Amino acid sequence: MAEAERIIGTPDVDDGAAAPAERPRGRRRIFVLFSVAAVAYALDLASKMLVVAKLEHHRPIRVIGDWLTFEAVRNPGAAFGFGEAFTIIFTIIAAVVIVVIVRLARKLYSLPWAIALGLLLGGALGNLTDRIFRSPGVFEGAVVDFIAPKHFAVFNLADSAIVCGGILIVILSFRGLDPDGTVHKD
Repeated sequence: MAEAERIIGTPDVDDGAAAPAERPRGRRRIFVLFSVAAVAYALDLASKMLVVAKLEHHRPIRVIGDWLTFEAVRNPGAAFGFGEAFTIIFTIIAAVVIVVIVRLARKLYSLPWAIALGLLLGGALGNLTDRIFRSPGVFEGAVVDFIAPKHFAVFNLADSAIVCGGILIVILSFRGLDPDGTVHKD
């Protein structure tokens, strides 16, 4: 067994059907995916509730001088505030991403992919919750952003989870590791 296959937990089956001993491993990966998603979602939701309760309509809090502040901002658009008129489109995209990840979970045998997809799922759920339940209305809600580095866009923990999950997916893809645990060499 190749080193990469050992690390990611590749199923040792050629015909595509998981052996009985491998099924629990797949379930553990699914458990990891949903656990990571739940933690990312809970942290995002809790941080946004805190920001809305304690920071909205107040002065920004300096965390590291002028380099990092916490500032409550409602963002109806996508990253960097682009696409404010397309909030419903971003809502649909987030919902589609969630459905795709949940469907992909059945074929998941790779722990790194479980973590990456869990981050992506938790972040998408966090921002989708804002889009559905925050003002100005259902499916048109503005996302609560609050992490404001100097000379950069204001973002939130859901955005961070999405970016970290996306970076991990790119790294895994470049290394040839697939969600089903197989390794391909191009």
